[in-house]
Amino acid sequence: MPFFTTSDGTDIHYSDWGTGQPIVFSHGWPLSSDAWSLERKTLADAGYRVIAHDRRGHGKSAQPWQGNDMDTYARDLAELVEHLDLRDAVFVGHSTGGGEVVRCAAQHGNGRVAKVVTIGAVPPIMLQTEAYPEGLPIEVFDGIRAGVLADRSNFYRELAPSFFGFNREGVETSQGAIDDFWRQGMLAGIQAAYECVAAFSATDFTEDLKALDVPIFIAHGDDDQIVPIGNAALKSIELVKDGTLKVYPGAPHGVFGAYQQELIQDILDFIKK
Repeated sequence: MPFFTTSDGTDIHYSDWGTGQPIVFSHGWPLSSDAWSLERKTLADAGYRVIAHDRRGHGKSAQPWQGNDMDTYARDLAELVEHLDLRDAVFVGHSTGGGEVVRCAAQHGNGRVAKVVTIGAVPPIMLQTEAYPEGLPIEVFDGIRAGVLADRSNFYRELAPSFFGFNREGVETSQGAIDDFWRQGMLAGIQAAYECVAAFSATDFTEDLKALDVPIFIAHGDDDQIVPIGNAALKSIELVKDGTLKVYPGAPHGVFGAYQQELIQDILDFIKK
């Protein structure tokens, strides 16, 4: 079970499977690298070297009190890439992880990043501000923070159906997916889970998107109840230099089922371009 230690002394757990061009995965809140299990196996089987880490405070990584912010997340990822001496890497990030890979590629790429993929990602900014009045009101994120503090175990169980779209009429529910969401969420420390809400909601990625100098594939479901597509992908595509947007009709925030299978193939196709 490999770990590496960041410059501020935090132990980060990661997996490193296969050989070939490196594909680096970054997970969403409040999950871990386990959220990428199928993607990691499929891409490793397809001839790629697949790396996925548990963000600080999440999964099997250490739970420091400090550093639960997007700048530190991006720096941690950059240090992992340097630690493994990865080059020509493809960054893939979901939700919060989408913001992490965009910031890392824009600010710490150093010629090591070839392409970026975001899925249901939080850029450019989720929170409503004077400069961004169409964002979500602060009460939405205060509610998430309150849920984490009051009873995060039950909060994650109640969040999972909307995360995966299981609350929509005609959508078959997977209790296994709900249970695994809960399991991964409960591995995240309460400090990290709480602080990360500000990291994914209030961080402004506008300049990072503008600064990206590599191709980016922006994937988003049009029934995403967690990160609404109008606040995210539809705005991000207008800011990047070399972007491809794909909207998945009826797809939720969580990557699961037929949406997952289609997305994996699209990622493979994008990498090969």
